[in-house]
Amino acid sequence: MLRGKRKASVCYNERNMKRFVSSAWSLAVLSAVAVCAATAHVAFAADNPSGAVKAFADDSPLPKNSPQLQQPQPGIYLVFPFESVGASPRLDWLGEGLEELTIQRLSAAGQQVYSHEGRTAELDRSGLPPTAKLSRASMLRIAQNLDADYVILGRFTSDGQTLTVESQILQVNPTRLLPAVRETGPLESLMDVHVRMLWRLLAANDHAYPQSLEEFAKAQRPLRLDAFEHYVRGLLASEDDARLRELREAARLEPEWPDPDFAIGDAYYSRRDCDSALLWFAKVPKTHERYVEAVFATGVCRLVMNQPDKAEEVFTSLQGALRSSMVSGADLPEILNNLGLAQAREGKVREAISELRRATELDPDDDDYPFNLGLLALEANDFAAAAEYFRDASGREPDKAENRAMMILALEKAGKKTEADEERETATETFGPDALPAVKLDTKKDSLVKLQRVRTELDATALQLEIASAGGRGNSDVATAGTGAPDTPAAHIRRGRQELSAGRVDAAETEFRAALAADANSTSAHNGLAEVYRRRGKLDDSVKELQASLGIRDSAAVRTTLARIYLEQKKPDLARTEAEQALKLAPKYSGAKELLEHLQNLQKGKPSGGAP
Repeated sequence: MLRGKRKASVCYNERNMKRFVSSAWSLAVLSAVAVCAATAHVAFAADNPSGAVKAFADDSPLPKNSPQLQQPQPGIYLVFPFESVGASPRLDWLGEGLEELTIQRLSAAGQQVYSHEGRTAELDRSGLPPTAKLSRASMLRIAQNLDADYVILGRFTSDGQTLTVESQILQVNPTRLLPAVRETGPLESLMDVHVRMLWRLLAANDHAYPQSLEEFAKAQRPLRLDAFEHYVRGLLASEDDARLRELREAARLEPEWPDPDFAIGDAYYSRRDCDSALLWFAKVPKTHERYVEAVFATGVCRLVMNQPDKAEEVFTSLQGALRSSMVSGADLPEILNNLGLAQAREGKVREAISELRRATELDPDDDDYPFNLGLLALEANDFAAAAEYFRDASGREPDKAENRAMMILALEKAGKKTEADEERETATETFGPDALPAVKLDTKKDSLVKLQRVRTELDATALQLEIASAGGRGNSDVATAGTGAPDTPAAHIRRGRQELSAGRVDAAETEFRAALAADANSTSAHNGLAEVYRRRGKLDDSVKELQASLGIRDSAAVRTTLARIYLEQKKPDLARTEAEQALKLAPKYSGAKELLEHLQNLQKGKPSGGAP
C-alpha cells in the first residue's frame, strides 16, 4: 500500500510544506548526501543500460556595487507569478515562467527562496486557488504565514517584439515596498532582460550587495528560451501526456539541464512507472537540490519492484548522510518508515521495529507508522502487541475504518473476544453497520506485505529549514555565533520547527520563546509553543497559545488547529465553532471543510472516510 504525505495536524507545522526552501549555497550541503550515497554504492541506473511599456513606472537608480562582502544579505524570499499587462495570449506561460526563473536564479545566486510548491501549498491552506490574483496585503499575509522575509512581485508586457519586465520587493518586517525596477529588451532576449532586472532588484534591496552584474550573470545557468518555455508549460500542464511531451522537448533542447530530467522522472514516478522513473532520476546530478528527493523516490521504486535489499541500501545511506553530514539527529520519519519496511521484508525484524518506533515517536499524528508496527507484530504472532499498535493508529486517525478493523482482528487472535466485541460495537456506532472493511488475513509474510504503508513522498522541509536558518550548522547545540545564521525572530522560529521535526521538544521551546522575547507579536512563535504543549499533552496550554496567536492576527488555519485541539479535549461544540469561523475567513479552506464534515459525521454516527 503506497501512501503519500498526510495532512499535518497543526497549521504552522513544517509538514504542510514540501520542497520549499532552496539555495545555491545549500547545494554543497546536499552534495554531502550525494557523496555518502555514492560511497554506499547507491546507483540509480545500475539495472538500466542505456505602447504598454509606458504604463510602467520610471526606473529606479542603479545602486553602487560593494565588493567587500562575500555573502548576500540573509533572508528568505517568496516569489509570486508576474502579472501580464496586455501581453499576447501566446505568452500565457510567462507569468509562472518568470516566477520559476526568479526562484532558480535567486537560488543560483546564493539566496534562500521558497519554491513554487511552497507558495501554492500555502495558498491551498488559505483556501485560495494557485492561480488566484492576490492583493499586496494578501501576499504579505502569505509571506507572514511562511515566515518569509521578502516578497518579490512583478508584471510584464509585450507588443510581440519587445518585452518589458518590472518587479518590486515587499519587505515583510517592517513592512516596506521598495521602488520598482524595470528592464526592457527584445522578446527573444528574455533571459538577459531577466538577469539584469533581478540583479538590480537585489542590489536595490541590499546596497552592499557583493556581486557585480557580471558575477551574478556568470552564476546563472545559460538556458535556451524555447527549452525554458517547454519546461514551464510542462510544469503547468494538467494532463500527464501533455506534461511529459513538453518536458521531454525541454530535455531534448537542453540535455545538460537537470530540472526537466527530475520533472520527467517525477511524472513517471507519480504513475508508478518505476522503470521509466529510474532512468530519468539517474540523470539528476548529485549537486542538484532535488537530488535527495530523487534518491528517496528511487528507494520507493525499489520497494514497489520488490527489491528490498536495494531499497534498504538507498534508505540507509540517505538517512546516514542526513545524520552525519547534514543535521544533527535529523531523522525523517518517511525515510525511517520505508527503511524499516525494507528491513522487515528481508527478515531483519529487530532493526525494522527500531526504525518504525523512531518514526512513530517523531510524528505523533501519523497513523501509518504504528500501523506498520502492528503488521510486524502480527507476523511475529504477538497479537496483544499488534492490538496495541493498531489501537495507537486508530487513536491517531479515529475514523479510519481499516485501523479499527485491524485492531479488532488482533484482539480476536489474542483471545480477547469480549474486548473485540466491545470495539466492534463502538465501531458500528461510529461508522454505521457493515462499514468496517472485511479483513481476511493470515499471518503469512506475503499477505502482510500487501498491507504495508509505504511513504511515497519525502517531506524534506525540516532539512531545508535547517539549511536556511543556520547555513548548514552541524549540531543543534552549537551557538549560532560565527555560523552566519541570523539571530532574528524568524530564524528562531525556523530553528524551532527543525527541532520539532527532529523530536527535540525542549530545544524547540527554547527557540520559540527566544522568538517571542524578540517579538512579542510573533504569531508563529505562539503557534510553535502550542505544538510544543500539545506534544507534551498540555492541551489547555496549547489552547492558550493558539488563542494568543489569534488575538494578534486572525487566521483560518490557526482556528482549524484550535478546533482540532478542542476535538482532542472532547469539546466538539467549541471545535465546530472554530471550524465555522475558519470557513468564514477562508470559504474554500479544505482543512476546515474536512474538519467540519468530520464533526458533522460524528454527530450523525457516520464514517467520514478519514480524520482530518
